[in-house]
This record gives sequence, structure tokens and C-alpha cells, in this order.
Amino acid sequence: MACVAGNCGVSRGNLALAYQAAGRPAEAVPLLERTLADSVRVLGAEHPDTLASRGSLALAYRDAGRLAEAVPLLERAVADRERVLGADHPDTLGSRNNLASVYLAAGRLAEAVALFERTLAVRERVLGPDHPDTLASRNNLASAYWAAGRLDAAQALLERTLADTERLLGPDHPDTLASRDNLAGAHQAAEQLDQALPLLEEVVASTERVLGAVHPQLAVTLCRLGQVQAELGDLASAAAAFGRAVEVDTAAYGPDHPEVATDLEALAAVQERLGDVEAVAASRARARAHSRAGAGVGSVT
Repeated sequence: MACVAGNCGVSRGNLALAYQAAGRPAEAVPLLERTLADSVRVLGAEHPDTLASRGSLALAYRDAGRLAEAVPLLERAVADRERVLGADHPDTLGSRNNLASVYLAAGRLAEAVALFERTLAVRERVLGPDHPDTLASRNNLASAYWAAGRLDAAQALLERTLADTERLLGPDHPDTLASRDNLAGAHQAAEQLDQALPLLEEVVASTERVLGAVHPQLAVTLCRLGQVQAELGDLASAAAAFGRAVEVDTAAYGPDHPEVATDLEALAAVQERLGDVEAVAASRARARAHSRAGAGVGSVT
């Protein structure tokens, strides 16, 4: 059945968004390329929908690892939105933030930092210091500082972001959990393990309380906690954390998923340091068995 005029592009865009949400950006790209071409032809190069389509395609390029194509497209999107909507329009700020994220992914750290700083300053002025977009900008700038090796500056921003998200959203909001985890990561990167440890313990407790006892994100956080505990020499606690991660990923993904094998290898490394030879052998045998089983999934016989 033929599409009703104007609806095909919407349907195509929705399918592309579904592909991106499912982690399949390479399949989203051709759909978004066609949507952008149709939007330019039907609506014109500077129509708001065309500007949005250009930005969506650029982000799909980014997510697909095609940074060389994402950068010029986002640079054009920023310039177009500044000209059509104004430098302080929320959509312009969003495009500027996305361009900075692509600069960061491409290793163009100085440009990423400068653009994130500019975006944060404008959002604080236009939207206010407590607006969700402002909080996101502060977190993004901290990530750029971190990547550039400016850990002190990153920590200062992340501490402020955590305090703000706790105050505005509550201690168990997903954004608060992410802020706490990011701050713990910054402390870990700076080898400030005594400061990272209580943050990660709190993230584990909050993640389990909010997302549930078998959510994959809980396993990720448990592994982070186990790493810090192992580095601090608390091997028994580290083994317990990695053991729980095995249980969580097994419940979330099934016993043959690669994440389970990875967790088991991390557990075995700690057990080896504890001198528990039998436990090491058992964990590594399970990891090998899961790896073989996982490799066989979907194979043609």
C-alpha cells in the first residue's frame, strides 16, 4: 500500500530511531539519509524538520563510528540553526552539544572542551543552573576535562553535578546514579580509591533498589566495585562482588552469554590472589564452558 503524502518520511524516521535505540546505527543510517534528502527536496534546506533530520543523521554517523562524516554534518547543523533559530535557541544548543560530543569521540579534545564550555555557559544563562540540559552540559564538560587529563576540573564539576541531581531529582533517580558513578570513576582514574569506594558501594545499593536485583547495570557496577576493592587489597570483598556479578549476568542474559565468562575470569583472578586453587580452576572451567557455548550460538551445522 502506498504511503500517504508526508507520512513515509515519518515512518522511516521512526524505524531509524528504533534501530538506533536497539544499538543498530548502521541500519539507521540509510533510512536517515533518505529522510534528509526527502526533507530537503520537499520542505527546503532550512526548514526546522530538515535541520532536525540533518542532526539525526549526524548522530547516527557518530554511533556507527563514521566520525569523518558526522563532523561536517553537525558543523553545518550548528551553523544552520544559529542562522535560522538564533545562537541561544535550545535546538541550537543541542546541536552544539552534539558537535562537541563528536569532537570528543574523534579525539579533538581542545575543540570539544571549548564547545562544551560555551554550551554550558549559554545554558546556565538562558535555561538556569538547575535545568536538566544544564546539568547534562556540566556532566559532558566534565567528561571532556577527564579525557583531556584535567581530572581536578572534572571532579569539581562532577561533585557539583551530583549535589545538584540529588537535590533536584532525589538520590535514586537514574541521572543521580549516573552522576555518582561518574564521580567514582573520576576518583578511580585519579587513584583516589578510598574516595571511589563509598561512592561505588552507594551506586550498587541504589542500582539494586531502583533497577532490581538482576539488572545488567547492577553487574557492571559490581564489577567496578570489585576492581576497586581488589586494588585496595580487600580480596574477600572483591571476590564476593565478582561472584554476585556472575549471578546477576547469568540471570539477566543466560549462562552462555560472554558477559558471564568475563565475570568468571575476573572472579578467578581474585581467587588466584587469595590462593584458592580449587576455586580458580572451577571458575575458569565455567568460563571456558560458557565461552564455547556462546561461540556456538547461531552457528550453522
